[in-house]
Amino acid sequence: MSLYFRQLVAGKDFGATTPGCAQMANLIYLIGDRDTRECVIVDPAWAVDELVDLAEGDGMKVVGALATHYHPDHVGGSMFGFTLEGASRLVARAGCKVHCHDREAEGIRKVTGLSQTDLVTHASGDKVSVGKIDIEWLHTPGHTPGSSCFRVDGALVAGDTLFCQGCGRVDLPGGDPQQMYETLTQRLGALPGDTILWPGHNYGGKSATLDEVRRTNRALFR
Repeated sequence: MSLYFRQLVAGKDFGATTPGCAQMANLIYLIGDRDTRECVIVDPAWAVDELVDLAEGDGMKVVGALATHYHPDHVGGSMFGFTLEGASRLVARAGCKVHCHDREAEGIRKVTGLSQTDLVTHASGDKVSVGKIDIEWLHTPGHTPGSSCFRVDGALVAGDTLFCQGCGRVDLPGGDPQQMYETLTQRLGALPGDTILWPGHNYGGKSATLDEVRRTNRALFR
């Protein structure tokens, strides 16, 4: 298979000189097709030019972004009194679109300053194709109304929906405990146990099988 998949660790692989980057423990992903040399960035934030440079160093062209949700540490914007570089910088540099769930589009526009024409909205079950690689959209509300995970080749890129330890907060604006419960027990609960979880933050680990997460993550105890 021609899948290109790379996990990037905030403060280590990129953003080493960006204030707050390492402390937030973000994990960002490059997903694409090695044959066509095209890729997308999942949750471009903090040091976008460095992310694009890393992709180009692998011989890949960034042709878009996938946003798991609208929070500034994932798409850029104002946080903790300073402005984070994010999706707007990627659009300016690469001339690409930002893909997001329909219910997340307004939040992304507000925090990034992007226009409606910069975004491509999706519903659960949609597929975003990068070359011959299909990335499936999975709507997983709870952390925010339009929070989403992405499935590709046995992997689940989960943003702030699920971590190796814990799950996304539900006490922030747009959070919903009941929706998060349904997401964890029904939507993600239906996925095969050998699916590899790739979370949006390094909280208790950078990857694990869902079987392992179900055994050790208290957020999934029933």
